[in-house]
Formats: sequence, C-alpha cells, structure tokens
Amino acid sequence: MTDPSPDLVIYGSLVSPFVRKVAGVCILKNAGYEIEAVNVFAPPQWFRDISPMKRIPVLRDRSIATEGTGGTIADSSAICAYIEKKHPSPALYPAEAFAHARALFWEEYADTALAMAGGLGIFRPVFFAVTKGEAPDLAKARSTWAEQMPVILDTLEAGLAGEQYFAGGALSIADITIACVLGQIALVAEMPLDNWPGLAAHYAMMSAHPAIAAPYAEADKAIRGPLPEKVQLA
Repeated sequence: MTDPSPDLVIYGSLVSPFVRKVAGVCILKNAGYEIEAVNVFAPPQWFRDISPMKRIPVLRDRSIATEGTGGTIADSSAICAYIEKKHPSPALYPAEAFAHARALFWEEYADTALAMAGGLGIFRPVFFAVTKGEAPDLAKARSTWAEQMPVILDTLEAGLAGEQYFAGGALSIADITIACVLGQIALVAEMPLDNWPGLAAHYAMMSAHPAIAAPYAEADKAIRGPLPEKVQLA
C-alpha cells in the first residue's frame, strides 16, 4: 500500500479471510491498493449496489470508474483472477492446464468447505459472541473442530501429497487461499495441526510470507481487543 492513490480499492475488512486473500495477491504482485472499511452487517446503499450477494470483498479499479457500479468486481475469486490479468507477474495461476485447474479447485475448496467449517463453526461462535459481550460458544467451536474439521484437514493433507505447494510445484492462488482461510481459525483459537504434518508445514511457511503475515497481523490487532486470549479447541 505504498501508492498514495492506488487504482485498486478493496471494500471490506482484513478480519475477513477473503479480503486478506485479495490483499495478499496485491502484495505478491506489488500492486498498490487500499482498503475502505464497510460494515457488512449494515452496509450503505452504495455498497449494496456494487455487491449483489451483499458480501465482502468488492474491488474497485479507479482507472475504470471512481463511483457507481463501474469498475467494480464482487467475489474474491473473481477479483484475484482480475488482478492476475491486470498484473500478470509473478503468475499466481499455473500455466499448465491440469495444474491450473487443480489450483482453482483448491481455491474453491478453501472458499467453501474450509471456510464454512472454520468460519461459521469456529470463528463466528467465538468472536461474534465476545463482540456482543457474551462468552465464546466453546461447545460449538470444539464440536466443529472435533467432528467437521478432521475430514477437511485430511483432504488438504492428501492434496499436498508430500509436496511443498498445492498446485504446479510453485506458490499459487491455492496456497494463498488455504492459508488465509486457515488463518481465520488461528485468529481466535490455538490450532493444533500435529495430525497433519504436511499441512502444518505448509501453513507455517505461508504464515511467514509477508503477503500473508502483514494482512493477518492487522486482523489480529482487531481481534485481540475483544478477545485478548485465543481459545483452546482440543
């Protein structure tokens, strides 16, 4: 975010893994961006107009339009694909056809199966409760971790197949997305990955990458106010 007036504006909050995903892609591509906060629970009309699903993030490319629906793209996957075209280097989608498709699959798996379990089943019962002055719903979070997460983590472990990256032998949108969505759990809870050593190594590697670490650190600051200590899942 070194450009004082970047073309790219991300509407949302870094507390969202999908906003962090888009920010990470921008950082990796050295594409200037800024984030404009939007309260997704009470969005203004202008945001409703540019977000058909009423979700964050939405991207605006101010080189196309600075207001209205012009120059806007909703959905993190569509946004990242657009940034890839606008800033093609370094490539974050494999060139080889099969590896490209695998990267898209793992991105989708993280955005859906992993995000549903980790976000709705762990992050929200913990963080949303404390923001309302209530005790974290540890029963919900722990049951999700014990009952829903193992099969998802098994799938991710198998998907790595002993490799460093998920697709094409290099860092791709798959790795970025998985790290960001796993990070949603890590924001509120200690996340023991001992039973998934390949995934644990991948997450540690990705968490240390500046494109993941910097947006995560900003999210962590926001979370630590209402939730000073992470909860225990096991």
